[in-house]
This record gives sequence, structure tokens and C-alpha cells, in this order.
Amino acid sequence: MKNSPFIIRKGTAQDVPAAMQLIRELAEYEKAPNEVTATEASMTEDGFGKNPIFEMWVAESEDRIVGLALTYLRYSTWKGKMLYLEDIVVTEALRGNKIGRALFLEVCKKVQQDQLNGLIWQVLDWNEPGLRFYRKFNATLDPEWINGKLLPSDIEMILKNESI
Repeated sequence: MKNSPFIIRKGTAQDVPAAMQLIRELAEYEKAPNEVTATEASMTEDGFGKNPIFEMWVAESEDRIVGLALTYLRYSTWKGKMLYLEDIVVTEALRGNKIGRALFLEVCKKVQQDQLNGLIWQVLDWNEPGLRFYRKFNATLDPEWINGKLLPSDIEMILKNESI
């Protein structure tokens, strides 16, 4: 399938099952398959329900979804409205065909069209293909900031023991 033609288009609720498959593929690649707790139902509601909180673009080749980019608005106290790129995923068999590049450029167009103050994302420090991808765009990859995270079970413990 090398050099297979593809199109980039806005994702729809009907694309969610294929998107979830790509997300599971990404989780496998990142050695965290059990970390995916989103479901097709939650993703459909969260992206295409009454109050959508994300947008996605898909890459389609030969009538199947082979890539996706998922974004949402983020507000920076220093910069204002910015677009957060949660993930770009291209199925492993088609990596190297500029599908990721096309998805990334579509996201960049969104930033420009909506007059946002920038685009931000994360990439794992061991993901050399991802780091090389973003470096091609002269992106700033900032080692200074450390990501924080609390899961529901952590929050429950904190709230039970407010003396922390």
C-alpha cells in the first residue's frame, strides 16, 4: 500500500470505531494497551454529542480510515486560546506516506483559520520517529516542562485525606 492515495477530511461520528482502532494501535506502540479507557460510546458523545469537546480529522485511503488527528481548545493564561493536538496516529503499515504530515497541516490550518495563538502537543521522549516528525517543522520541543497527571483513584485519595 506504499504511496496509496489518501484524502483528509473532518471526522464524523461514523468514524469513531475506526478511530478507536487507531487509538488502540497507538497504545500498543506506546506499550500501554491497558491504559485506553475511552470507549466508542464516550468518544461519540464527547466529540459529536450535544456539547462536543474535541474535533478530529481523518485520513482515508481505499475507503478505510488510516490516520487521525484529534484536537481541542486549550486556554493559556499567558497566550490565550490555543489548539491542543492530542494525537496524530497513522496506521503502522502506511507510515512514511506523508499522511501524518497532511493531518498536521490540516490542524495548522485550523489554528490559522480560527486565529488561535498557537498549537501545542506532547511527544514521548523515547519516540524518535515522533520527535523527528515534529523537528521537520522546526517545532520547539521543550524539555523544561514536566507533565502532571491525576487519575480518578488519585483524586479520591486526595479528597479523603485533605491534610496532604
